[in-house]
Amino acid sequence: MVAPTAQASPTPFYMWTGSIASEVCVMPTVLEPEKEAKPQLVPPTPVPPELFAAEIAMEERSFNFLPILLAVALVGIIAGGIYYFVKSSQEVVSVSTATQIINNVLGGPATTKFSTGTVEPNNGPKEPQYQLLSKGGVVVTKPKGATSLVVAITDTGETLLSRIDGVKKVKRFDGGTNYTVPLAERKLVAIDKITLLKAHMARVDYTWKWAPNRLGQEYDASGSLIQSFSTWDRTTLINSYGADFYSAEPTKASIIVAEGDDGVWKKYTEQ
Repeated sequence: MVAPTAQASPTPFYMWTGSIASEVCVMPTVLEPEKEAKPQLVPPTPVPPELFAAEIAMEERSFNFLPILLAVALVGIIAGGIYYFVKSSQEVVSVSTATQIINNVLGGPATTKFSTGTVEPNNGPKEPQYQLLSKGGVVVTKPKGATSLVVAITDTGETLLSRIDGVKKVKRFDGGTNYTVPLAERKLVAIDKITLLKAHMARVDYTWKWAPNRLGQEYDASGSLIQSFSTWDRTTLINSYGADFYSAEPTKASIIVAEGDDGVWKKYTEQ
């Protein structure tokens, strides 16, 4: 026989109502024991081998910056191309370069040629070239036969030629001398205007004039010395012996220049 289990006596609780305390019995509450939460299994994070860890980190960083770098490079290339196109399409030959080109185009001086000693002029002893030189005091002449002429330079002529740059003398075997003498140079007065026609091509408007030396003044077609000749002789002197209107007013002209692949501006020549 099992002995009865002693039960705990309820603890009395007194409640006062008015002047009489009422005894209330409170039974103890029995709580169920808490159940422990089971731990959740988390799969382990795979650790990359040490050999590839640095490479993976580098790839992650480059992945972030590579598109930005490519975009910046592309923008730079496009902007540079636009700048070069605009700049080159508006670029005009400089005044100094145009001056050099035009001076080359104007070329060397106008010249005349004559000889001393026994010569056979194309038109015989009355050749207007030697008549002009004789009237100017440069030479003295004497006919020799029907077609020849004996020519000798004077002291005045020697002095005059010594003061002209570029005079060429060639001695002949027969004792005479052949002379090539500058008369006048074309001088650039001004670059009037430079007009861009299209990319790498421009038109240069300029003004030039003759600059005759002392002998060139005698060969001025509008001068009194040449005006004393007949029309036929004046034409012969202009066409064959270097005479020209050296005292004329400055002349306006233009030239087309183009920039080559090497960046050098030159006179444009159609191909």
